[in-house]
Amino acid sequence: MDMQIRQQMALKQQLVMTPKMQQALKLLQVPALQLEQLLRTEMIANPMLEEVIEDTGLEQNDDETDQKHEEDLERWEEYFENHFNDSLDNGYSRGSFEAKEEFERTQSDVATLQSLLLEQLRLLSRPESDLQIGEYIIYSLDDRGFLEMGVEEIGEKLGVDPDEIERVLREAVQTLDPPGVGARDLRECLLIQLRQSGREGSLAWRIVESHMDDLERHRFQQIARALRVPIADVMEAFDEIGGLEPRPGMAHSDDGARAVVPDLVVDRVDDEYIINLNDRNLPRLQVSPAYRKLIGRGSKTSKETKAYVVERLNSANWLIKTIEQRRQTMLKVMTQIVDVQRDFLDKGIAHLKPLTLLEVADVIGMHESTVSRVTNGKYVQTPRGVFELKFFFSSSLASDRGDDVSSKSVKERIVSLIREEDSARPLSDQAIVERLSAEGLKIARRTVAKYRDQLKILPARMRKRQ
Repeated sequence: MDMQIRQQMALKQQLVMTPKMQQALKLLQVPALQLEQLLRTEMIANPMLEEVIEDTGLEQNDDETDQKHEEDLERWEEYFENHFNDSLDNGYSRGSFEAKEEFERTQSDVATLQSLLLEQLRLLSRPESDLQIGEYIIYSLDDRGFLEMGVEEIGEKLGVDPDEIERVLREAVQTLDPPGVGARDLRECLLIQLRQSGREGSLAWRIVESHMDDLERHRFQQIARALRVPIADVMEAFDEIGGLEPRPGMAHSDDGARAVVPDLVVDRVDDEYIINLNDRNLPRLQVSPAYRKLIGRGSKTSKETKAYVVERLNSANWLIKTIEQRRQTMLKVMTQIVDVQRDFLDKGIAHLKPLTLLEVADVIGMHESTVSRVTNGKYVQTPRGVFELKFFFSSSLASDRGDDVSSKSVKERIVSLIREEDSARPLSDQAIVERLSAEGLKIARRTVAKYRDQLKILPARMRKRQ
């Protein structure tokens, strides 16, 4: 086989993501709160950018304003002359600064589970050795508040007898608040909560202690026969157990509820819906007119300084233009969503229509990926509540009426049917299919089962209560 090294030329098309394109896509995707932080960071990096200050009604002397601009120019010109070359030598570049995002880190209002438990542990009158063991156990808990490590493993790591670990776990950690922390499984978690509420030995306690498997499978008849109590008492105990917390640590998890700042606001005025961007907290940027003069000073400004100022000026203009494009794109997308989902805004979720990203993209004349970036992680405040933009997009199901129905409205109807069912004779998936078919919806039983699983609703045999 003849193998030789040859030079070959080929022509091909390739999309190259320039830094400006990357910045534009990034600004389009981030929500309003993060955008505000990015803009303020960019204002620090680029002296050409300044925030437009609202008119306060105070008159300023034009001569004083011009004098202040001249003084600023002199100071910046001196800075450019003395430090411009040094900044280049130190590896400063626009890209390196922009790649480093600096956000304000705020303290969470919700105390972590570990800090809450440690604070309570130190208030107990326990020997120092018990406190050290207790701290190790607390730091070994998962987000649910469960202890997944065995006492033998903890004892081996601390060089302590496992019986001592078990004693501290029961006498100290498992007595802390929230009730149920330090449990090793769901059964122990429920028993701890019943013990702390003074219900040790109750029917609910006996069911959890000895019939947890039957309880999970809703075998109420078997539990009643085994404990020789009426089925009504078992059902009452079941409701009591249902009020306990299966994951006591989640209320103090770092992944708990977070505040949502809507990016868009939809208000109803008479019979029309008005769409506004919730960007009142965003800084209004403009190019500083004072520093433009640096470019036109001729021989007074060095070539390096002038090149730097031009680059910063172009960057500022591009950023301002990109922000405006972001505003217009978001308004276009939201306007189309409102046009399609007007019945939902008027009447509720039962009237939510199927909608895809591609359908919106075709109408507004943009690419589907652009619409995806606009809707990702952003929220809108409507007369019906605050929703993520992704909420308005769903697949469709056919109906006898000839129009398509949103899968979200079908799920809501399934929830409604199960909520209204007879608990002694719960609806099977096939029965739900028949009910929906009678309403004109064409849906398969496996689709109902899939939606029910997504809604975290138990099957009929496990919802049955006698």
